Amino acid sequence: MVIMTATLVVKDLAAGHGERTLFSGLDLVVAPGDVIGLVGVNGAGKSTLLRLLAGLDAPEGGSLKLSPPTANVGHLPQEPERREGESVRDFLARRTGVAAAQAALDEATEGLVEGRPGADDAYAESLDRWLELGGADLEERAEEVAGSLGLKVSLDLPMTALSGGQAARAGLASLLLSRYDVFLLDEPTNDLDLDGLERLEAFVKGLRAGTVLISHDREFLARTVTRVLELDLHQGQVNVYGGGYEAYLEERAISRRHAREQYEDYADTKAGLEARAQMQRNWMENGVRNARRKGGDNDKKARAQRAESTEKQAAKARQTQRMIERLDVVEEPRKEWELRMEIAAAPRSGSVVATLRGAAVKRGGFAFGPVDLQVDWADRVAITGANGAGKSTLLAALLGRLELDSGSAALGSGVRVGEVEQARGHLFGGDAGRPLLEAFSAAVPELNPEDVRTLLAKFGLKAVHVLRPAGTLSPGERTRAALALLQARGVNLLVLDEPTNHLDLPAIEQLEAALASYTGTLLLVTHDRRMLEAVQVNRRLVVADGKVGEV
Repeated sequence: MVIMTATLVVKDLAAGHGERTLFSGLDLVVAPGDVIGLVGVNGAGKSTLLRLLAGLDAPEGGSLKLSPPTANVGHLPQEPERREGESVRDFLARRTGVAAAQAALDEATEGLVEGRPGADDAYAESLDRWLELGGADLEERAEEVAGSLGLKVSLDLPMTALSGGQAARAGLASLLLSRYDVFLLDEPTNDLDLDGLERLEAFVKGLRAGTVLISHDREFLARTVTRVLELDLHQGQVNVYGGGYEAYLEERAISRRHAREQYEDYADTKAGLEARAQMQRNWMENGVRNARRKGGDNDKKARAQRAESTEKQAAKARQTQRMIERLDVVEEPRKEWELRMEIAAAPRSGSVVATLRGAAVKRGGFAFGPVDLQVDWADRVAITGANGAGKSTLLAALLGRLELDSGSAALGSGVRVGEVEQARGHLFGGDAGRPLLEAFSAAVPELNPEDVRTLLAKFGLKAVHVLRPAGTLSPGERTRAALALLQARGVNLLVLDEPTNHLDLPAIEQLEAALASYTGTLLLVTHDRRMLEAVQVNRRLVVADGKVGEV
């Protein structure tokens, strides 16, 4: 395979959403070997920028230049589309670009047979692209990569028949099989287990191609990126930081501190000068009043002295005003919107929160259990394991949502469950066509619509969101809505299944802070390594091949 030395050059790029500007004046060079982490709050335009870089959308201003122009740019969106009737094999071919290249090659071959003008050149170009993207040996490599990832299904199986864990492996396989010259990756870490994250890290670090990626996984960013491009929606700025993710965090903190200090110095200086000018004007006015009171004074010398003193104060006031006008204006740094999250607590439940006794389930070729487990009041339990090992099955069994083949499951007395499940679908009550406001209000009928609007706004879901069908919300917006629901109603058993998926980095930090002050029982499933370090737990369960062990 021939890997091109491809470079993507972006000049003065601008994009907006409706009347709102997302970013402008964006300059960027993506060179071979670069791994650029794209960060910013949800809604800052990260996914929009990736689509612009991929040539899928047109910018409002600026230019993009790909050198050479024939280089292959791969854009892998954050939610791999599972198309009805599409097999795993066809999915891999589509995501790697081989399917489109094969279609173009077939068309060029037909033109060659029919003797169309320019058919020779079209065929040569199509063949080169098909070979560069790995079409010649994709079948062989697909079987090998799928096997190495533990995707133990026939590649002819429909994608829609895969479990969530299997679909995540298929998505990772499509990335590992790709041979693009520039990679644009939108949340590639979503739904990956620890093994998948390690494989993805090795792949990205080993690429000779330039890469721009969006990720909420702080540890992944720290291990992979060489530069950080920040879309600062609040300040209306685009900032590029060198030296990796940790250096970015440090440099950003210093930059923000300096910006605040510069503004405060400017504000203090201006306030001092304005106070001086006001005092000088007061002295001048007092001099004028005194002169009027003593207008009958025949002492010409005294009158002249008073007039001279008044003029001096006026001159000083004018001089101070000119000093104010000559100050270099420093705009006050706008305060960032923060998700100030709290988890509403319900009265405590009984001492025993949930139990499984000999609980076992068999679904197709997957067997879960038998499991004996007791969760007590105020337990904080971290649950880890590979995709498909049975973590979500364990949660469903503990919550009594899963029909067991044998054994028993029970929730304790007074348990009030608050849940953010992996698909973020429970909020919709099975009807994703309902407006968000209506779906949310149905879940918390004690709140009036205005209170619901106010609460959702605190989670960044404004008027444009609440009237949209709930199912049309982005993954990040659905996650925010689910977190808002936890704040709306009291819970004493909090169940979080991959809560950091689709959340931006500030929101993840706020969630961690909220968990630190939450006093009830916690069941946390996550592959986010930094969250596992940040959130205090007293128990750790590991799920492997349907078995549950405690470490």
